[in-house]
Amino acid sequence: MTAAAIGCAALAVLLLVPRQPRLPRSTSGSTWLPLLLVGAAGAAVGHASGRLVVLSLVASLTVFGGSQIMRSRRRRRHAQEVAGRVLQTCEQLASELSSGQPPGAALDRAAGAWEVLAPAAEAFRIGSDVPTALRQLSKAPGAGDLRLVAAAWQVAHRTGRGLAEAVDRVVDDLRAASSTRRLVEGELASARATARLVAGLPVLALLMGSGAGGDPWGFLLGQPVGLACLATGLGFGLAGLAWIETIARDVDGAP
Repeated sequence: MTAAAIGCAALAVLLLVPRQPRLPRSTSGSTWLPLLLVGAAGAAVGHASGRLVVLSLVASLTVFGGSQIMRSRRRRRHAQEVAGRVLQTCEQLASELSSGQPPGAALDRAAGAWEVLAPAAEAFRIGSDVPTALRQLSKAPGAGDLRLVAAAWQVAHRTGRGLAEAVDRVVDDLRAASSTRRLVEGELASARATARLVAGLPVLALLMGSGAGGDPWGFLLGQPVGLACLATGLGFGLAGLAWIETIARDVDGAP
């Protein structure tokens, strides 16, 4: 049973590994450091008891899975903030162009309000390709809507039609998309709340069991079958929370 518990814990950890390119070492080291420390501690005392090995794997599962979920949420929030800045920038560009400002001056002011656009403003000043610069900037998480601005800029340049009108249409599209995202976010909020409630129910059951005179903690931490149940339950619980975050990320279109 101890071997089964170890297998369940290891399998749960593997299931929680995100299927995406790895981040640079400078940003991903903080996630793996607690995992490595816990694993090293478990290995150091593992010769004394197989139960300690399982407990170390369970702790590693909790640390790793929880950190991955939190990082996913932070990435989504950052992408949403960037998307909001893109909409504000487009609205500012549309306002500047509609008031008669030349494209270069409007782009400089937008870059002054949001420094991320500085490469695009610099490209205009040196006579380089502004749409290409905007498409490069659109690769950042949450900045994908800049591709629409790049397309509007390119079409206006090639056809000679007013850039202000093209950017106005982009703003209208982005406002509609933003409204849809807010609606979807409201629908996902109830799913997240339900998932957190379900994830917290086992803890409540353990507290009730302890208060009723039972010893659920002793069973989970002291018996091979209990360790297997603990590892499997934590794995499925964290996997469920990660699944909710993955669905939300796919809906938002965030990386």
